[in-house]
Amino acid sequence: MPELSLELSRLPRHIGIIMDGNGRWAKKNKLKIAVGHRAGTEALRAIIRNASDIGIQALSLYAFSTENWSRPQGEVDALMGLLLDFFQSEIDELCRKNVRILILGEKNGLPPAQRQALTDAETRTAGNTGLWLNIAVNYGGRAELARAARSIAQAVADGQLEPNAVNEQTVEDRLYTAGLPPVDLLIRTSGEMRLSNFMLWQCAYAEFVFPTTLWPDFTLGDFHACIAEYQNRSRRYGSREEH
Repeated sequence: MPELSLELSRLPRHIGIIMDGNGRWAKKNKLKIAVGHRAGTEALRAIIRNASDIGIQALSLYAFSTENWSRPQGEVDALMGLLLDFFQSEIDELCRKNVRILILGEKNGLPPAQRQALTDAETRTAGNTGLWLNIAVNYGGRAELARAARSIAQAVADGQLEPNAVNEQTVEDRLYTAGLPPVDLLIRTSGEMRLSNFMLWQCAYAEFVFPTTLWPDFTLGDFHACIAEYQNRSRRYGSREEH
């Protein structure tokens, strides 16, 4: 699919992507599932570069959910290996492009090498001011909300916060994405139409686009088509007036 001409003045500020279909792509091509995940990583590189180049403020990627630990050990090991490979091969370019990396999820639940790689990436890019690249690893949307609720409960118990002062901003300030805009556009590839516990709070008013393309085949043209679909929609946020 060719790249489309986008209205750069009406880009979504925050795009979330559920990168689905690596396993089905591998099966379709009669390859091992680890090869499908690696092919998915290759597709990702072009999307990140382009999001940075056209001025997207934040790009959030669902890389590994809390539920993914239940997959076969060989597949989990392959995904953990790809995390290391990605940061080792891409961190220099991400720094050159002024990308800031933020990890969404519980890093302490990861193997030591992966935990260290993610922490180092966050630290190294902390001063960058371009695209926020949010990578959800060992992440679940419900767990994120429970984490925020525990933080609020502790603040109330410590006398730092009055219960009647708790509002939506109180919750947002305790999410992994504190300080970032909500998700404007949520893309899930492979034709599946569900959130799968991804950024439940942040996607409250997101526009959803569900291309049928399997993630390893997802091109810049497909990416731009999703953004163009977003730009063609009227966003009312519950009112009758378009925003």
